[in-house]
Amino acid sequence: MNKEYRNILGEMGMTDAQIKTWIDNTFNTMFHGAEDVRIYHEAGADMGYMVDTGNIDARTEGMSYGMMMCVQLDKKEEFDRIWKWSYTYMYTHEGEHGGYFAWSCALDGRHNADGPAPDGEEFFAMALFFASHRWGDGEGIFNYSKMARQILHDCLHRGGEGEHIGRTMWDLDNKLIRFVPGVDFSDPSYHLMHFYDLFALWADECDRQFWADAAKASRKYLHTACHPKTGLCSDYAHFDGSPVAGVPWGRGKRRIDRFYSDSYRTAANIGLDWSWNGVDSWQCENNAKLQKFFKDNEEQGLKYAPRIDGEFTEEEVMHPTGLIATNAAASLASWTADADEETVNNAKYWVKKFMETPLREGKRRYYDNCLYLFALLALSGNYRIY
Repeated sequence: MNKEYRNILGEMGMTDAQIKTWIDNTFNTMFHGAEDVRIYHEAGADMGYMVDTGNIDARTEGMSYGMMMCVQLDKKEEFDRIWKWSYTYMYTHEGEHGGYFAWSCALDGRHNADGPAPDGEEFFAMALFFASHRWGDGEGIFNYSKMARQILHDCLHRGGEGEHIGRTMWDLDNKLIRFVPGVDFSDPSYHLMHFYDLFALWADECDRQFWADAAKASRKYLHTACHPKTGLCSDYAHFDGSPVAGVPWGRGKRRIDRFYSDSYRTAANIGLDWSWNGVDSWQCENNAKLQKFFKDNEEQGLKYAPRIDGEFTEEEVMHPTGLIATNAAASLASWTADADEETVNNAKYWVKKFMETPLREGKRRYYDNCLYLFALLALSGNYRIY
């Protein structure tokens, strides 16, 4: 596990002062900017929420992202506000979804959906562990490490009550995270191997071997979920890595066997895992393939969604700023000391393009700008283990 964090932006010529200004301005815009640019809002005296501006709701994805951003940047007040809102309104105490957080809530706290999305739980737990180590544990829900361990315990052991027991967030046999409890497929971008290695150190002792095994299983899984020529993965994939062609919710039985919004995160996750751990050289090869694909097909690739084999669909890219950010973050794995000249040039190309890209404005800014800030932290060596 690496505690020396690579500063690719510095290698690209940025000074520490320039990087700090960029990070500060990005955080302040997203959290405290004008109403038409911010995505964080205070609620009452001691709570706050992150709003998905495209759907006008608060999601466990965004709430847990906000907490991770805040703990990385030492913003305890905002962290505590988001965590209290999350626990107050999203947490379910009993029934089918007992022990989990409702993945979508209206901005007044009412549930839009009762079920959870496991990527929220894993980010909540990791952010809480980091908060415990950075600021110390407090009382009640601010006993961060206790709450983190409880979340992880429920992910594996609770999964509801009575007839609903067993709706776990991870498949306990293959150690792979589910897209949602009760389904036998996954989302490649949910696989946070670098988090599981830390859960193996800090979760309940009885579950630590599971998390160590889960880290290995997820690394192996991504070998099958990412296409061998393009490096692309689909939004949802079966446990054997093959794309899930359609799901019976949302806009009808729509095809989702393409590289789309969720999928962008996978290359960034791979980059961060390589940066923190550096144990799977396949990650370097995969991210190099992905960056080459988008460099060779930039005009189409930033406009239309491809299938994982590289064939383009007519579906327009919804989050182009987020895609640029994650393509840049992929450089943490692709740009290695022994990479060939083309690979290094492609990595530099996407980092430079990210450096020239501003935060997104308008209705769809939430997701893009979350990926943007995470990429900025990772590429500057400021996405760290605490």
